[in-house]
Amino acid sequence: MNRFERYYRTQMEDSAMRELVEKELASLDIGVQIAKLRAKHRMNQTQLAARARMSAPKVSRIESKPANVQLDTLIRLARALGARLEVRLVEEKEKRRHYRRSQV
Repeated sequence: MNRFERYYRTQMEDSAMRELVEKELASLDIGVQIAKLRAKHRMNQTQLAARARMSAPKVSRIESKPANVQLDTLIRLARALGARLEVRLVEEKEKRRHYRRSQV
């Protein structure tokens, strides 16, 4: 194990840090999905932006750091990519375990 891996493992022991990292990774996931679909359709960011009626820098920002993106923006991007947007609520593992215990 190298120094970075040890550091990362130590940081992930802190629940607040782990939550922050997981939140950031989940946030990046939508940007990665958009970039993959765009590449699959052989579009560049400018072409996608034109189809979604937004600027190319906005598409770039969403793909690289998709923070505080409005649902209507994601819907426009999805439609421009021939896809649909799904929004789901997923119960957190810790709360789910607690809920199950209280039901037993």
